[in-house]
Amino acid sequence: MLQILTGILRDRTAAEECVQEAFVKAFKAWPRWRPDAPAEAWLLRIAINAARSYRRRENLRSLGETVRRLGRPSEGQSLDPTHSAELLDAVRRLPTAQGASIVLRYVHGYSNREIAASLGVAESTIASRLTAAKARLRDDLGSAAGPILEPSG
Repeated sequence: MLQILTGILRDRTAAEECVQEAFVKAFKAWPRWRPDAPAEAWLLRIAINAARSYRRRENLRSLGETVRRLGRPSEGQSLDPTHSAELLDAVRRLPTAQGASIVLRYVHGYSNREIAASLGVAESTIASRLTAAKARLRDDLGSAAGPILEPSG
């Protein structure tokens, strides 16, 4: 299991933490285990879910680091984070990469180039993440998505 999580996370220390977390969760959930299911597969599923959660937490931490590294945003198009509770909930439901792109672009006001450079991805990747996120927000919220769905310059 440790090798599998090390492969997923590419960090042995993080994998060890996730394995430990998986055993603790399995111990607590043991009464819910079904004897007809292989215990090893059940435990592995718990461990993989722990690794996914770990990766999401790390992505959120790295988002904060990115904002600190970029400094103050430039003046320009910015979404007021208090605009709509419904909008904020919809942004939270986006996949991590899309949500981070939306937040960096429209809340903090960074350009696609600045976001791409700080995240170490191509500028076109940021553009496609924003496009996908906007489409998903449009589907979820329609006109309530407001300023995020406005064409940007």
